[in-house]
Amino acid sequence: MIHRHRALIVTIFALSLSVTALDRNLLAAVWPILQAQLHVTNAQYGTIVAGFSIAYGVCAPVSGLLVDRFGFTRVAVIALALWSAFGIATAFALNFHALIACRILLGCAESASLPAVAKVYATYLSPPERSMGTAATQIALTIGAVSATLLAGGLTTKYGWQSTFLVAGILGLLWIPLWLWMSATPRNEAQVLLSQSAERGIKRLLREPGLWALVIASLLLMPLYSLWTNWTTVYLVRERGLSTTAANLHFAWIPPILAMLGGISGGWFAMQAARKGTPVQNARFNVCFWAALGLLLTATIPVLPGAGWATAAIGMSFFCTLCISINIYAMALDLFGTSHASFVFSLLTASYGLMQTVISPLIGSWVDHHSFDAVCFLGALSPLCGIAILYGAIFRRVEPEHTPV
Repeated sequence: MIHRHRALIVTIFALSLSVTALDRNLLAAVWPILQAQLHVTNAQYGTIVAGFSIAYGVCAPVSGLLVDRFGFTRVAVIALALWSAFGIATAFALNFHALIACRILLGCAESASLPAVAKVYATYLSPPERSMGTAATQIALTIGAVSATLLAGGLTTKYGWQSTFLVAGILGLLWIPLWLWMSATPRNEAQVLLSQSAERGIKRLLREPGLWALVIASLLLMPLYSLWTNWTTVYLVRERGLSTTAANLHFAWIPPILAMLGGISGGWFAMQAARKGTPVQNARFNVCFWAALGLLLTATIPVLPGAGWATAAIGMSFFCTLCISINIYAMALDLFGTSHASFVFSLLTASYGLMQTVISPLIGSWVDHHSFDAVCFLGALSPLCGIAILYGAIFRRVEPEHTPV
């Protein structure tokens, strides 16, 4: 079991991701209202998401190097203060150009979040515990995502959409003193874990085929994560005929809850298999493989009757996506150790940001003229392609007795 002191440190730091998810998901939750007030299109929404994503993706490797060089406390505190300020500034953005500027700046600042958390996990958690650590990431992200939909549903009608961004920014600033207090506690256990990892040069790291297999696999998996993070409310309003308030209060908060359960389940199954003797990496791969098969059901979402069934299927798609995602990120920590944990995570983060940069305008433009049917179909197929790449680049080289089943 994870020692109580280390678990508390990991939990408090993971809460910074709740603030990240809150800021990130608020725009999706209030978009149908913004669309009407500012007279903008879904294609422009896709462009805004792309602006955030390219800033996030380009800045992530730099953020990862900064975390590895200066430590997670300094970088995370500065980054969180900045992204809270940019989130608050969004409340005063009254046109498309101001919105995209705020989101680009938000993406730059938020790019430090996952690399910093990766350093915390690699520092404080042993290898068998890391899948549960990355599951804690999804719990924190889910808290933020659910809070975004409920905050939008509860405040927008009464106080305007601007109030949601103001509240989110203030909550982010309140996290800073909490972490500064916790970071002053003794780190003896962390130093022991840190000493177990060998140093590895950046140039050598970049020549590792396993690293790029993880990046490509993540590229093929995460379109579904991007889809359900940014487009669930839009889907329910456009395809299922709900109002924005009804979509947020009654349905859109459910898929993130199931995503959280997927993250916990994926981490738990991998950890239990490892404790029973399955090599850790093989245990993670097995979870990824079965979850990718489950994601084929994503293609059925457009033909399901009613918003309730569609929401349940979106939730299960999100569940399986997170089963894979948390294990891919844990694989990165297992394979490449503590010394460059933030940089490795930052490459995965960058791949997500750049992927989202490409697909978001395409989804927006397609949805403006067609429907979500083709989007769901393609999203259902891409994760299996990623799993095949993982198997070919990493696991096919494992000895026969350790081959994943």
